[in-house]
Amino acid sequence: MLNLERLRTLDALARHGSVSGAADGLHVTTSAVSQQMSKLEREVGQQLLAKNGRGVRLTDAGRLLADHAARILSQVELAQSDLEAQRGQVVGELRLSAFPTAARGLFPTALAALRADHPGLRVRSCELEPEAGVAGVVRGDLDLAVVLDWYNKPMPLPDGLVKASILDDPAEVAMPVGHRLADRAEVDLAEFAEDEWITWGEGEFCHEWLMFTLRSKGVEPHVGHRAAETHTQLSMVAAGLGVCIAPVLGRRPMAEGVVTVPLRQRVRRHVYVVWRADADRRPSIRAAVEALRAAGEGVH
Repeated sequence: MLNLERLRTLDALARHGSVSGAADGLHVTTSAVSQQMSKLEREVGQQLLAKNGRGVRLTDAGRLLADHAARILSQVELAQSDLEAQRGQVVGELRLSAFPTAARGLFPTALAALRADHPGLRVRSCELEPEAGVAGVVRGDLDLAVVLDWYNKPMPLPDGLVKASILDDPAEVAMPVGHRLADRAEVDLAEFAEDEWITWGEGEFCHEWLMFTLRSKGVEPHVGHRAAETHTQLSMVAAGLGVCIAPVLGRRPMAEGVVTVPLRQRVRRHVYVVWRADADRRPSIRAAVEALRAAGEGVH
């Protein structure tokens, strides 16, 4: 009889591509992963891992069994979802992530409501950028991820995921109070062609959106500083170091010395939550989506 936890370890190895990655995803030590794999190899009577430089790779037998393991674990998740749905109770463990401003703007309210309304549910949360959150849900490391895309740049989602809208988050341009455009009722991005921008990290979805949007308006952006957190960006704006895009979600309290001005072409980012389709019937998923939506209603 194949052991489910050992199949879960093999599945994590196949998805992460390394012992250390599997250990991080399963929240165990690397030695625990190695021990589980050794036991699984003895159970099946075949070598599942082979040396590959300093790491390991799956053998043909390992890849074959990993494919079966993914299907078996998906069926187990479906069975658990159906049992939870039949019982109708919000219990067990829920793992979720959000990008930093959503973690700041939504999680305190939503997670406190879940704790108060469903004491039998244990929630674990972390901050992850949208792409990492989606990957975590696909791998099964997370149950839910709060992610985003922009009005003119949607984020593609892999097959097998379900999503629900949380809120549309308007974004404005933040600038120092003494900026030449600070007293305007609205502005256009093209008017900031000579300004220095404070933006997100290289390769992050929001940074790539800003570069794409500015260049579509004929502006080659001057990027002076990078910061993951909105409040860090706004502190730099207050110090006169540049301008930044400031969505409403997670930006309060506003830093002193900063003015935000709406854009003439209204800019919004869509904030939503994703989860695996095979977990769709879990009451805990539904409860978390409702809590996040309620928290989103109080943002603006």
